[in-house]
Amino acid sequence: MMNTQFQQEGAKIRKEFPVLTDEESYLDNSATVQKPQCVIEAVDHYYQAENANPLRGLYRLSVDATEAYENAREAVRAFINAGSTEEIIFTRNATESLNLIAWAWTLDHIGPGDEILVTIMEHHSNLVPWQQAAKRTGAVLKYVECDRSGVISEEAFEAALTPKTKLVCMTQISNVLGIENPVKKFAAAAHRNGAVFVCDGAQSVPHIRVDVRDLDVDFLAFSGHKMYAPMGIGVLYGKKEILEEMSPFLFGGEMIEYVTRDSATWNELPHKFEAGTVNAGGAVGLHAAIDYMNRIGWDTITRREEHLTQYCMTEMQKLPYIHILGSDRWQDHHGIITFLVDGVHPHDVATILDSFHVDVRAGHHCAQPLLKYLGALSTTRASISFYNTENDIDRFIDALKKVRPEMGITD
Repeated sequence: MMNTQFQQEGAKIRKEFPVLTDEESYLDNSATVQKPQCVIEAVDHYYQAENANPLRGLYRLSVDATEAYENAREAVRAFINAGSTEEIIFTRNATESLNLIAWAWTLDHIGPGDEILVTIMEHHSNLVPWQQAAKRTGAVLKYVECDRSGVISEEAFEAALTPKTKLVCMTQISNVLGIENPVKKFAAAAHRNGAVFVCDGAQSVPHIRVDVRDLDVDFLAFSGHKMYAPMGIGVLYGKKEILEEMSPFLFGGEMIEYVTRDSATWNELPHKFEAGTVNAGGAVGLHAAIDYMNRIGWDTITRREEHLTQYCMTEMQKLPYIHILGSDRWQDHHGIITFLVDGVHPHDVATILDSFHVDVRAGHHCAQPLLKYLGALSTTRASISFYNTENDIDRFIDALKKVRPEMGITD
């Protein structure tokens, strides 16, 4: 595709996102993406025309709300190719999904001396729950490390597995390095070792095609707000046979089957993990976001994000005072480019870029152990969505060239 065609395609896509303007470059997509008009309208329609408490009422409005909520569950199931809607649990976000596992699964399956294996590159949401689970159960938390490019070798992973390893927790795509871990291969190794495999899909599900049956992971967690849906809706996928024997995480309305003065029994899947009034509007928004992504198509999403990542990294690598964390290859970054600027604190970098209408993220990106391992306390991160354009990258690069002069640094 010619550059002009690429820009025209991008301009057409951007018109579907009300918050995006030609005067500002939004490059903080790993934190959250903007929402297309169709998602906003779907949520608005739900609250105007279908709002009632799902799963509870026998009147028309409640039946409509239930249908909208369960249709969203089916859309998620199809999107990640789960075997059944019973395997799709709605939560608030990936963090809650991971905490659900950390309570509902580990307390019955992890004991003193057992090992929980995580990688050094995990987001705090896929690390702190396991730290706390280890403290509660007397288990040992172990780390498998990556090289400077972010690659975890098969040898290192296999060496970290022991007969005591009961749980392996791994991100599919690092929110700092952008590297994709070979989850299918590592999940198979974990299963051969008798361990359960938890995959953090927060950064992968919005950007690459994820098939849970092909990956054969036992759990997958992801958030709606990173894939064009509203904030406050997330998903936990779990294999049915595992979810069935797990105890609930939260207790109260709707997750029960029968209650006496002294005891209770639990509802069937997936409802036993969805206590209380559910976020039906968020689920409707997630359904609309999935429909939107399917309409755009993975070919377009992948082509645009790969082109923009290559273009951005190529231009950044021309600047000798810019140091990109992770691999030197753009193919390894999946739209996530985390970097340092010689002589300038990352917070100052982000503030100066903001003055030129470029939105990026600065800080530890909820991955402090990884940054410490790489020798950095804080970094700046630009992250790309398919709705970005070359104009966004050009504005970012032009502003990046002005950062050091703005701080009084002359080469």
